[in-house]
Amino acid sequence: MVSSSLTKATANQIWLLFIDFFNFHKWFPNLSTCYGVQGTNGEVGCIRYCAGSSLPNEDGGVDKASWSKERLVAVDPKQMSMSYEMVDCNVGFKSYLSTIKVVSNGANGCVVNWSFSINPIEGLTYVYLVEKYQNGLDQATKKMEDALF
Repeated sequence: MVSSSLTKATANQIWLLFIDFFNFHKWFPNLSTCYGVQGTNGEVGCIRYCAGSSLPNEDGGVDKASWSKERLVAVDPKQMSMSYEMVDCNVGFKSYLSTIKVVSNGANGCVVNWSFSINPIEGLTYVYLVEKYQNGLDQATKKMEDALF
């Protein structure tokens, strides 16, 4: 799991940006596109297509975009938690499930926790992936907070 703390934005403000499931490219670094391919944005069962350059594709290259299709499998607005799974991709994940949870720190902002369960990919260590996710989350939450303030 990786976490990022925000000092100005409230949990509700940040939650609304994450649950906008079809528009994650607005916030996440190296994600050039993200759009809905099925269902209603933010509702369980919807599927988004994401493409970018944050991970090498199955051929080991970064010259072609890495892409994935991801299905929202759980949403709990009261707990500000959502889970999604990868249903297809060219980055080599055979099994992938992520959960994002936004937790209030009261008057001190909020914390975003991002946990993930994946089957290992040849050539990518777990430590490498944690570093990529931490860096991506830190950049995304900074961009979110900067956009709000």
